[in-house]
Amino acid sequence: MRTLTEQLGQYAAYHRDRRNIATHLVGIPMIVAALAVLLSRPAWMAGGLPFALSPALALFVTATVYYLVLDVPLGLMMSIVSALCLLAGQWLAAQSTLTWLSTGIGLFLVGWAFQLVGHIAYEHRKPAFVDDVIGLAIGPLFVLAEVLFGFGWRPALREAIEAQVGPTRINAGKAVAHQHQHQRH
Repeated sequence: MRTLTEQLGQYAAYHRDRRNIATHLVGIPMIVAALAVLLSRPAWMAGGLPFALSPALALFVTATVYYLVLDVPLGLMMSIVSALCLLAGQWLAAQSTLTWLSTGIGLFLVGWAFQLVGHIAYEHRKPAFVDDVIGLAIGPLFVLAEVLFGFGWRPALREAIEAQVGPTRINAGKAVAHQHQHQRH
């Protein structure tokens, strides 16, 4: 299994343009929230559990366990984000079918629109998950790490990622060329 640095580095290689990263800071949370909403139906109450069992719970618990295996501090922060998404998703799933579906589908479509704009208009590169499906799980972790890096969190991790793929830039074409040149040497 790849380390946190390797996973974030591989994902970051597809995201070197700051504008693309900015679209991901909006789009990925929308997609994650959409999954929490859409997968919170159906839900079942089981035994004396204080929460409902749902496909959303299964997805978010599985992802959180994976994040915790990669890195405990980041995994704990993602578990808080996941819990908030699940609470919002369960609440919206309990609303009318129209509210539930329009919110979930709307968030999902708008979130993916942001992703596509970032990759087509700014990065000029396909999304990471096209080459490695694990990118779908790493995307939310990448977004949280980018936000935390902005606050000065774990500079050594950020430096290790940038050592692999180069710094972020406004002109991603130069970053990609730099990365390919770096890989050849």
